Amino acid sequence: MEKYLPPWAHAWLEQAETALLVLATLLAAWLVKLVVRRLIRRFAAHYTLPPEMVMGARRITTFVIYFAALLVILHILGTSGAVLWTAFTGFAAVGAVAFFAAWSVLSNIFCTLLIFTTRPFRLHDYIEVLENGEKPGLKGRVIDVNLIYTTLQETGEGHEGTVLQLPNNLFFQRTVRRWRDPSTAPGGIQGDG
Repeated sequence: MEKYLPPWAHAWLEQAETALLVLATLLAAWLVKLVVRRLIRRFAAHYTLPPEMVMGARRITTFVIYFAALLVILHILGTSGAVLWTAFTGFAAVGAVAFFAAWSVLSNIFCTLLIFTTRPFRLHDYIEVLENGEKPGLKGRVIDVNLIYTTLQETGEGHEGTVLQLPNNLFFQRTVRRWRDPSTAPGGIQGDG
């Protein structure tokens, strides 16, 4: 095809080919993401996985797919694989040192995975985190669980509109009392509907 074009168009043709390869890579990544999300949805429905785990799986697979697409695009643009691997391992080493320095964050992330798999409580459950069996603890309705914190919406007199953010590793250091129905909870945990 180049022999039929004027010489000034040859450079443009190479750039157009590169642009088309990049667009094809992005389209392929998008299609793979759609297929993987559909598979995750079917898997979650078949095994009745909690929505939090499904959301996490979707986020992780999307990150992996688009990261792989980025590596392919960089290769198309002429970046050496050795350079990419060196940069990746360098960033990974720095990241590992940073994660070891932030051990409490790692502890919370690991405890989040344990919360999702062992399910000591679920979203919208009413829970109480006890210091010991003698005095009342922190209590409320679970409204969110993220990588670091579990958020409780406090209920009862004087607590309307307030939330508690508890580190996820706290649930494995204390006793947790759980009620699915707030009307059965002693001590007046009152639901808001």
